Amino acid sequence: MAQHGKKYNAALEKFDRDTLYSPEEAIKIAKEVAPAKFDETVELHLRLGIDPRHSDQQVRSTVLLPNGLGKTVRVLVFAEGEGAKIAQDAGADYVADDELIAKISNEGWVEFDVALAVPDMMRKIGRLGKVLGRKGLMPNPKAGTLVQPDDIPRAIEEARAGRVEFRNDKTANVHLPIGKTNFTEQQLVENMAAVMDAIRRNRPATMKGTYLRRVVVTTTMGPGIRVDPNVALAMTPGA
Repeated sequence: MAQHGKKYNAALEKFDRDTLYSPEEAIKIAKEVAPAKFDETVELHLRLGIDPRHSDQQVRSTVLLPNGLGKTVRVLVFAEGEGAKIAQDAGADYVADDELIAKISNEGWVEFDVALAVPDMMRKIGRLGKVLGRKGLMPNPKAGTLVQPDDIPRAIEEARAGRVEFRNDKTANVHLPIGKTNFTEQQLVENMAAVMDAIRRNRPATMKGTYLRRVVVTTTMGPGIRVDPNVALAMTPGA
């Protein structure tokens, strides 16, 4: 069993671990009990009622967080010719030429947070699957990261503004950040509402039973605070 420090244990005394809190209450507690001196990431952990063994019960999409993530997002674009020029003009941090593709393949270089690609480049970057796939960086149409050249500026802007990809893992869990502890409670609630709306809209048509079984709000170094799944699923962006 993991051993926790004094700050973590002190934080546990400030709330009831078995209580199902409202999203607003959980976020307030998470901010109050975050033990680190730095601005921790506020995270959302969801347990879904899907059967991840079935391909028609996968939950995968993206969500644009209205208040961003509170961090600098480095964007790499796989493009050539006109697409590369568009990417450069749109402010991409890196435009991947053959040399950079070789560096990713041979050295495992992944000093970027989001990778975008135009369809024509997939023939070149298919071999990068092992490196990019491990980090969740492989361009994919479902993630909104495989784009036409004309859409590159919009995709870069959204990535920097706080577009987050989410997908269930093999145990039907979804994990994603919703901001930093230096965000206001309202900003975090608004970001969480956007996530819950996206989760609700991506419910697989073939699944039966309870869709959202468990919701936990936590911070990088802090304890998890349970949220009432029914209240969370009913959250409405902009309300």
